[in-house]
Amino acid sequence: MNLNLKLVVIAALLLVAEVASQDRSPQTNPPPSSSPTPNPRENYVGDDACRSCHQDKVETFHRTAHYLTSRLPDKDSILGNFNADANVLKTSNPDLYFRMEAEAKNGGFFQTAVQGQPPYTTSRTERFGLVVGSGGKGQTFLFWKADLLFQLPVSYWKEIGWVNSPGYRDGVAYFDRPVIPRCLECHGTYFQSLAPPQNRYSQTGFVVGITCEKCHGPGRAHVQRFNSKSAEASPGSAILNPTRFSRDRQMDLCAWCHAGHGEPLLATFSYVPGEPLEKYIELPQPDPEAPVDVHGSQVELLKRSRCFQSSTMTCLTCHDVHATQKDPAAFSVYCLQCHKAESHPKIEQPIVNNCVDCHMPKQKTNLIVFNWNGRKVSPEVRNHWIKVYPNTSAPAPEERNEKP
Repeated sequence: MNLNLKLVVIAALLLVAEVASQDRSPQTNPPPSSSPTPNPRENYVGDDACRSCHQDKVETFHRTAHYLTSRLPDKDSILGNFNADANVLKTSNPDLYFRMEAEAKNGGFFQTAVQGQPPYTTSRTERFGLVVGSGGKGQTFLFWKADLLFQLPVSYWKEIGWVNSPGYRDGVAYFDRPVIPRCLECHGTYFQSLAPPQNRYSQTGFVVGITCEKCHGPGRAHVQRFNSKSAEASPGSAILNPTRFSRDRQMDLCAWCHAGHGEPLLATFSYVPGEPLEKYIELPQPDPEAPVDVHGSQVELLKRSRCFQSSTMTCLTCHDVHATQKDPAAFSVYCLQCHKAESHPKIEQPIVNNCVDCHMPKQKTNLIVFNWNGRKVSPEVRNHWIKVYPNTSAPAPEERNEKP
C-alpha cells in the first residue's frame, strides 16, 4: 500500500471514531428550536372581555378590595395628601424628611428624601410606579429602577397619613428594598419575571389588581364559545367556576393568598385554580398551639375554628368576592344558619348584630408595623379564628358607622 492510500485510510478511520464518540456523548449545545416560545398569557383576555356579558358583576367586583389591591398611580389610586400643608413626613432624624409631590404637567407622582441642613442638603427622588393596597387600611408604593422593582420608603396609613413603610427604620432614607414575586402574586394578577435578580420584571408584562381570570382561569375559550353561533350546542362553559370546586380546592384557591407567605415550589403565578395548591407552594404548618398572625393567615385561623371543623363551610360560605362586604353585622345571617339565636346567653344587644364583632374581633397584626412619630403602630385585621374571646363586646352602632 502506497503512502497516499495509507493516509486516506487513516483519515477515514479517525472520522468514524469522532462520529461514534459524538453519538455516545451528551449533546451540551442542542440546536435552537425553530418553534416560538409559548406565551403563558395568550389565553387570558382581561376583564373588559368579561364585561360584555357580566357587566353587573364586573362593576361591583371592581369596587372590591381584591380588585383594588394594586393599581397604577393616579390622583384617584393614591390616597395620600399631596397638598403643601400635608405632603411632608418628618422623621426622628432632624437631618432627614420626605416630601411627596404631584406633577400636574406630566401627571407623575414622586417621593423625595431630603438630607442635611440648608444650604448643605442632598436629595433623592423616585417616581411612584405602582400602588399596593386598596386603601381600606393603607397603601404602600413601588418604584421602577430600569426593570427592577423596589418599595418606596414612605407609605400611607388611613388613620395617620404618610408614614415610614412597614419594616423601614425611622430616620433612614432607604430605597433598596426589593419586591419579591410572592408579594406580587398576592397583590396582582400577573407579573412576568425576568429573574435574576428576583425583583426583575417586565415593565409591560403585568396585570395589576385581582382580576376575573385570577380565580376563573384563562377566558379566551369561554369568550370564543359564547361569541359563536353554536354556543348553545357546545357542552360546558370553558371557564372555571370556584363554587363548583370541591371543598379542598375552594380552600386552596383562597389559601393561595390568605394562608401565609409559603415557599414556591413551581414558578410564581403558575398556579391554576382547581389544582392542589401543595404542588405549587409549600405553606407553613404551624404547631396547633403556636400563635398565628391575623394578617394574611385567614385560612389557617379559620381551619382552627370549631365551626369549620364541624361543618362543610368554606370561605365562599360567607364571602361574596364579587361585591364589597363592609358591614360585619350582615355576616350574622350565615352564623344563624347553624346557631339558634335563642340558645345564646342573654346579651344586651340582639344577637344578629353581634356574631362577628364578638367571635371574630379585630386584632393588631405584628407583620405590618409602622415606625411613626417615635412609636410603633400597627393596623387591625379581622381574626378568622371563630371562637369565644374574653373581654370582647360588640361596638356601638355609631362605631360601626351604622344607623342605630
